[in-house]
Amino acid sequence: MTAVPAFVLAVLALLAVPGPTNTLLATSGAAIGMRRSLRLVPAELAGYGLAIGILMGIVGPLAAQHPIVPILSKIVASLYLAGSAVALWRQAAREALPGGAPISVRRVFVTTLLNPKALIFAFVIFPRDLASLPGFAGLFSVLVVGVACSWITLGSSLSRSAGGFATPARVSRLAAVALVVFASVMASSAIAAALS
Repeated sequence: MTAVPAFVLAVLALLAVPGPTNTLLATSGAAIGMRRSLRLVPAELAGYGLAIGILMGIVGPLAAQHPIVPILSKIVASLYLAGSAVALWRQAAREALPGGAPISVRRVFVTTLLNPKALIFAFVIFPRDLASLPGFAGLFSVLVVGVACSWITLGSSLSRSAGGFATPARVSRLAAVALVVFASVMASSAIAAALS
């Protein structure tokens, strides 16, 4: 896939789908607002950049020789997401306090680094032509920033407009449940691949 319009549509479609990183961005928007949550956007960019680079440059060639590599990668990612869900659930009440920063830059970075969407970006959406890669990487960065800001805005708007129901603690707990679902799906996929 190297045509720019097709690339943009594919990236936007995948980024817009709720996932682990988007869940954290929306949670932060709900808890501390848009402006204070913008510090998380560079962490998402760095996480995707590093993940896609590692997947295209190291994991892809390694997985072609050793089929266990993708299975182990999924298991590690699912364990991190499950641990992140537990931490998010436990900290929900504390994160709701004024001035608190519920979602750390580190958490967004690591969650994005382990996000299964990076696999699709690296192996399906990004071009294989190394000469065109920098231009597509720049375009990808712009799209990530735009979609990340949209998720933060959504979380912020949700907490303001839900008539007091969507408190930051409730949004954090809902995000924790979503992360458990993502972790379970990823672990199930790894187990199914290991057994086949």
